[in-house]
Order: sequence, then C-alpha cells, then structure tokens
Amino acid sequence: MCTVTTGSVGAAKKHQKHRPQLQPKKSVSKIKTKDKKRKSSKGNSKRNLKKNGTESETPLVKVERVIVERPTISQQLTFLIDQYQSDNGQLSSLERDSLKETCIVEQGQDNAGNLVGDLKVAFGSSWKEVLCEKHLQEGKVEPGSPALLVISSSALRSLELLREFRSLTGDCHAAKLFSKHMKIEEQVSALKNRVNIASGTPSRIKKLIDMEALGLSRLAVIVLDMNTDVKGYSLFTLPQVREEFWDLYKSYFHQPLLEGGIRLCLYGPMILNSGAKKRKQPKGA
Repeated sequence: MCTVTTGSVGAAKKHQKHRPQLQPKKSVSKIKTKDKKRKSSKGNSKRNLKKNGTESETPLVKVERVIVERPTISQQLTFLIDQYQSDNGQLSSLERDSLKETCIVEQGQDNAGNLVGDLKVAFGSSWKEVLCEKHLQEGKVEPGSPALLVISSSALRSLELLREFRSLTGDCHAAKLFSKHMKIEEQVSALKNRVNIASGTPSRIKKLIDMEALGLSRLAVIVLDMNTDVKGYSLFTLPQVREEFWDLYKSYFHQPLLEGGIRLCLYGPMILNSGAKKRKQPKGA
C-alpha cells in the first residue's frame, strides 16, 4: 500500500498554482480574418478608382541621371540653382531673375578638359596682364587679391588643379589655400604679395577672408571643381565640405554673383537629371 506524505501533496499543489494558463487560439483566426477584409477593401477601392476613371498620371518619382563631361552654360546654371535651393531653401523671384547665363563661364565643347583655354577666353584680351603679371600696382592691384579663385573639396585636388595653371604662374606664384601641411601664418605672409590665381578648400578660404588676409577686390572668376573622389564625393556632396562651401558662398559670393561682379565656372563632369518616370495618383490628392 502506497502512502503519500503531506509535504509532497503540498508541493504538487504549489506547482499547479504557478502553472501558466494557455491562451485560446481562436483570437488568432479572428485577426487573420480582419486582415483579409482590410486587404479586400483596399483592392476594391483601387479597382473602383480605375473603373470610374478617377486616376490621373503625374510626373514623378524615379529620376534617371546622366553624366555630362562638358556642361553647357544652361546646364551649369540649372545645376547651381538646384543645389543651392536643395541646401538653403528657395531663391526669391528677384534672385532667380538676377541669376542669368551671363553669370557662368562658357566651356568650349571641342576642347575637352582645357580649363586654361576656357579661362583665357573668359578674361579676354587682358588675360596675360591679369593672370601672369607679378608686380603690384597701387590703387589697381592690391596684395593678396586674386583675379581667379579655384575651390575644391580637398588639398590634393587643389594641387592637381594648380598643375594645370603652370603656364600662367611662372612669374607670379599661385596661392595654396588649404590646411593640410600648410600653416595659416605662412599663407597670410604669402598673401602680402601680388596673387593672381589661388586654389584651396572652402574652410581655409573663408578663414583667410575673415582675417582680411585674402582680398576680393580683383576677383572676377571662381572655378568650382566638380571632380569626385574615390568614394564618389564632390564639393557639393561631401557632407562637411558642402556645408563649409555654402557658408563661404552665402557670406561672400552670392551677392556679387547676383550683381554681375563675378562669374562661376563649374568645371568637370556633372551629374544631371534626364527625366522622371510617371506615377499614378488619384485626382485631387
């Protein structure tokens, strides 16, 4: 005959007390039924829209992009306005009217990559005097005031572009305006002489202008380097550099550009939108 001790009975009861209760399964099937009804109603409403002819086509959303090696004046201007508004908000109607194609330097379509040749044309018959002479002229050519400024996303790219100007900088050396391996005190000292051509990065250029070491009295053309680095970033897409560029542009270049005092040259391959696919959308949406 088996005997059950009081302790074992108590333990069994205690175990039964803490056993979790199972949830009924019928709620799961109810949820599935509701989901089916929702999907069905969505499908019916979409079919009704098509049947009643209340759907219209609007141009959007997927945009195809093309690379243009030598952008025209119109393409450069459109790109500049789009980039400005994307990062800084809409231009006023007055500003839009002031940004004309005369603000942009034309790039020769048959001389691919000949930046120096394009700039000689931009400066006209006085290009040699403006870009090559080495002597200061009181009241006309002030120290540290370049006629041509090149803005790039990096120090390495600034040096690469300066190599293209070797034929112009034999007598009057170009100013290197970037922070890598360059002390600002050395740059301030170099800008006490005549400077015709300067190349650098947005942050250091703005700092030197703020310090009144870099002058803008002779500035006629700004070259914006469109080249992309190994990671695909450029002056307009590398996050920190892009912010520094727009800070520099809005502080010192936007108003002179509107007034026709300076011109821009967006140099290098440019990625442009070629069009958009259509998306169906209900009328009145």
